[in-house]
Amino acid sequence: MNWFDLSGYHALNQWAGHIHSLDLIMSFFAQYALEIYAFLFVIAWFTLPKPDTDLRHALVIMALSGILALILNLVIANIWFRPRPFVILPKGTFTQLIPHSVDASFPSDHASGSFGFAAGSWNKAPFWVRWSFTLLAFLVAIARVYSGVHWPTDVLASVVIGVASSKIIWLINPLFKPLTNLILRIFHYGKYAKENSN
Repeated sequence: MNWFDLSGYHALNQWAGHIHSLDLIMSFFAQYALEIYAFLFVIAWFTLPKPDTDLRHALVIMALSGILALILNLVIANIWFRPRPFVILPKGTFTQLIPHSVDASFPSDHASGSFGFAAGSWNKAPFWVRWSFTLLAFLVAIARVYSGVHWPTDVLASVVIGVASSKIIWLINPLFKPLTNLILRIFHYGKYAKENSN
């Protein structure tokens, strides 16, 4: 294991198990990132102005960016398997706050998905969406190392994967306009909201 991962891992994980309230917060963000994002997506979808098609298309692109990041993670993990810290470190040298399987550590699904969602918001999403999604992504990345289930480079690589995924999806975003329109039709938003009101 390289020096950067060992030192970075212990620099964060050394605090685990000492401050109960901090452990609870970090464990929460480490485990329930996708559920928190789902909640934020729902809030954003229903609070944006009904006629605004572009902002809702941005939400669709954000979701697809996270999905692509997770797909890339799956490919990478199947090409190169890296053991998790709690598998190879000696007992007593770390604190594992949350249960986890012994699957591939690199890259982090939670961090990749989080940064896919967050980076996808940087182009067109409202200010509060950009900041809340991005802040959450950083919290998730830190929490995954703090709680003892990832190496620092796992989450750093995930930042790159998430941002790259968002760039790819935004480059081809016109291909997903029919998907956005379908969802808008279901909810009677955008041009369908106007048609519905006439």
